[in-house]
Amino acid sequence: MKEGVGTFLDHASLARRYGAAVVVMAFDETGQATEVDHKVAICKKAYKLLTHELGFLGSDIIFDPNILTVGTGIEEHNRYALNFIEATRQIKRALPLCKISGGVSNISFSFRGNDVVREAMHAAFLYHAIRAGMDMGIVNASQLAVYEEIPPDLLERVEDVLLDRRPDATERLIQFAETVKKGSGADVVADAAWRTEPIDKRLSHSLVKGIVDFIDADVEEARQKYPSALSIIEGPSWPACKLSAIYSAKAKCSCRKW
Repeated sequence: MKEGVGTFLDHASLARRYGAAVVVMAFDETGQATEVDHKVAICKKAYKLLTHELGFLGSDIIFDPNILTVGTGIEEHNRYALNFIEATRQIKRALPLCKISGGVSNISFSFRGNDVVREAMHAAFLYHAIRAGMDMGIVNASQLAVYEEIPPDLLERVEDVLLDRRPDATERLIQFAETVKKGSGADVVADAAWRTEPIDKRLSHSLVKGIVDFIDADVEEARQKYPSALSIIEGPSWPACKLSAIYSAKAKCSCRKW
């Protein structure tokens, strides 16, 4: 609504005419909402306009309450992750039929160039945002860590930043980030170690991590072990499929075994 209610309704009515759902970002005439109350107020106002004025169903409205960058060194940015999470919780409580989305990669822009830290930040942020009610997110699933597999020392520092748990959180993460950049010898060894695991674990790891280099060989090995292709899908592949869906902000699996 940053161009006003009239323009907002004009755009929404066009979407309604074509039977489309809508994604509504938490903007109004005063700009992008950064605080919880402002985010929630915009979404409630938009919901009332869309449902009362244009007849949208609540289930056809997706709100994006603005995921903004943390770890910038600017104090007013320290609660941006928490503000999104709390706004999500309040919006879902007030408007339970609506969905919540957001650009997850925004949260880690201050660590561009360090994929290890960024992937950990995305996974940890999703872990907490999903618990608050986030339904979907924009993120590169092949560059998304598994929350439970994040090293404890890295996870502690990442969550200190995301959850604003200590005043020196950003400085500590910046210092630690220099020790975990991808490409070191230790990383190469760690990255290769999973290839020594049994075929079930290797298939699961490949699915979760989006690794395609060993698909032909691993699937052929699994085919020799299992009686049918379906048994591979419902056996070693299924837990990884479910886990990948969870960490893609609860994306629904097409096999509907959710």
